[in-house]
Amino acid sequence: MSLLHLVWTTFRRQRARYWFIGLSVFYVFYCHSRGMPLLSSNLPEYTGEYDVGTIDLEVPINPPRRIGDVIYKKTGRPAFEVDTVLFSLFYPAAKGETSQKEKHLWVPKPIGLHAEGYAKFAHADNWVVRKLIGLGLWSLAGGTEVPAMVDVKMHGTVQSSKEYHGQDEQPDDDYGLPKFPVIVFSHGQASSRTSYTQYCAELASRGFVVAALEHRDGSGPGTILLRNRTMKQLLHFGASELQPSPDVPKLKMLQLDMRQAEVEECVNVLRRINAGEGLDIFQHNPRHEGQVLPEWRNRLDLRRIVVGGHSYGATLALQALKGAPSHALPFVGGLILDPGKSSGPLNHDIDVPVVVVHSQSWSSKMSIFHGRPHFEVVKGLVESITADRKKLAWFLTAKGTTHPSVTDAPLIQPFLLSWTTGATIDVKEGVHQYVQVSHDFMKYLEDGHRRGVLKEEVSHPTYNEQTREIANQDIAKFWQVHVAPTTFCPYPGLCGIEEDK
Repeated sequence: MSLLHLVWTTFRRQRARYWFIGLSVFYVFYCHSRGMPLLSSNLPEYTGEYDVGTIDLEVPINPPRRIGDVIYKKTGRPAFEVDTVLFSLFYPAAKGETSQKEKHLWVPKPIGLHAEGYAKFAHADNWVVRKLIGLGLWSLAGGTEVPAMVDVKMHGTVQSSKEYHGQDEQPDDDYGLPKFPVIVFSHGQASSRTSYTQYCAELASRGFVVAALEHRDGSGPGTILLRNRTMKQLLHFGASELQPSPDVPKLKMLQLDMRQAEVEECVNVLRRINAGEGLDIFQHNPRHEGQVLPEWRNRLDLRRIVVGGHSYGATLALQALKGAPSHALPFVGGLILDPGKSSGPLNHDIDVPVVVVHSQSWSSKMSIFHGRPHFEVVKGLVESITADRKKLAWFLTAKGTTHPSVTDAPLIQPFLLSWTTGATIDVKEGVHQYVQVSHDFMKYLEDGHRRGVLKEEVSHPTYNEQTREIANQDIAKFWQVHVAPTTFCPYPGLCGIEEDK
């Protein structure tokens, strides 16, 4: 047998393997050349009129705020203590700006920290499970970057941040510069500040500043706390790891109270930035971002600051609206996305406009929440805002969506997430609908003009039971309206339902 014949015979026998290896090598090379993650999709570019910048800020709280007297059994350290507040800012950036800094990773390093946290969520915290989850995270999203540019100038900036540095007082040159409304956003259970970057950045591309919080209440997989040149790794924890061990309602109360404290501290930082303290905040930020913050004086429209959240974060957002607007919680509205089904009771004491959006999976699946169907609890809450407080409020269902549809996950893994969750809406369209209704709500707070689905009357008093057809098919395709202010107005323009401008 000749050498050539031997090679040919071997190739024929092993050709499937060689084809697999060859295609694998080609795929890896293709992904590398295009800057794509190996087993996922890149996050898409943003679609609004503005470019988008992002800044990670971690600000020390002096003195730290302790919530309750619960401690970790192992260390004796307070379990619920706000030592620093960490959030990502997304904001309208100056056109054509470029950054010398690397873009943020969607899964911040170290991946092993998040893997350990998810293993604890799964009640399978051992070496093998951690490594398997870590490998999965690395394969599916380890190289995924957030498209927003890091630490670039805000839209409308007229002076370089370098000219501010070293000055005792900043020049009075901010008169007439555009101001941007603010949204403080709270993530859900088993999530983090990076779980909703597309939603937050799309809003930034439409003219809003979004502060996406990272909660350290034990509800996320893992987070790094930086303070005084020291680093602490904080992981998800359960009641059994605490002393005294709280029951579930008590644990939820402690977590929500800590989340509210973090929201309050975030608002304090935003006030300081707006008052001209951006340079000091940058210099004390252990994440070394925020060099452009001196330019942000009087650039935040804190008269139009809104709190929003998803799932557990939506429950927190409702809690933060109790007594609002106040000095500590100056919110003039709420963006409530899938308020939690396993969280503490939902706050009904709300005296500001609110839009509550359910995913289809949240509305369609009947679940008992504190003795009543969850859908009816939410509907009653929204109706009471309109009937008792005379504030405009809406309760909607986004058709074809599931609980994760507002997060980045379906964009990164569109086929896997659609298959496992049952979502039928296109993943980009799903995020777009959440962004659009949020944008329309923020614009309503600005000018009183109702747009898009917010102009509609009730079409479905209960889920999937239609009593009125929505004439606009672009709206009817994506929405069911369960609670809405009446469009009957005794005088033209009184209810803000003029034609869209």
